[in-house]
Amino acid sequence: MAYACAVDTDISGIAALLSDPTRVVMLDALLDGRALPAGELARCARIGPPTASAHLRRLLDGGLLTVEAQGRHRYYRLAGPAVAEAIEALSALAPPRPGRSLSQSQQAQALRFARTCYDHLAGAVGVAVADVLLRTALRPVGARDYDLTEHGKQLVGDFGVDLAELRRQRRTFARRCLDWTERSPHLSGALGAALLGRLLELGWLVGGRVPRGLVLTDTGREGLVRAFGCDPAALQDQTTSGQRWSR
Repeated sequence: MAYACAVDTDISGIAALLSDPTRVVMLDALLDGRALPAGELARCARIGPPTASAHLRRLLDGGLLTVEAQGRHRYYRLAGPAVAEAIEALSALAPPRPGRSLSQSQQAQALRFARTCYDHLAGAVGVAVADVLLRTALRPVGARDYDLTEHGKQLVGDFGVDLAELRRQRRTFARRCLDWTERSPHLSGALGAALLGRLLELGWLVGGRVPRGLVLTDTGREGLVRAFGCDPAALQDQTTSGQRWSR
């Protein structure tokens, strides 16, 4: 007897695209939401331009990337935050890469502590912020989506986020996104992006030495405890090679 699949989508094509390590490296380079030219993506994947073009064409055809032309150059970016969330979710299921060097282990630790996931905050810091908001400031409006409670509106507004502007955006307002290093949710959607933008604007988070990596400043650590009630222990960076910032 034939088996009737309960999933009304064909995920095999997407799975085939993600089965190639070279394409995964190229997608990973775009996880911070930037648009990059084919040459830079080829360098990230350590392949030649013709091979990179073939992989990029497949990712475009599969709907995982978009491309825009600026003069003679073509810039590639993820097709949207859903692609980044899918990669994060798959990473949570995948085993770690074996045989890491000390430098690679230190870089991995830096990303575990604080990093961007497309346009929102991930890692231990992102999970610490999401944990407070999910418990005290958000109410579920679906399986994964959330809206602010009255307390949440006050909390986020006092932090300097323009809620009226967020409501006008044509995207999910707030969504639980599984963090692949912490195995707990961080916050994506318009609210997650706005919170990251505000943290960077205040200088509580600054860019690190590792691509996608972020550094929590001493002021930021104190501010997150004060503004949101985050657990101070969750905001202690254990990266031995990390750089201390005292802004």
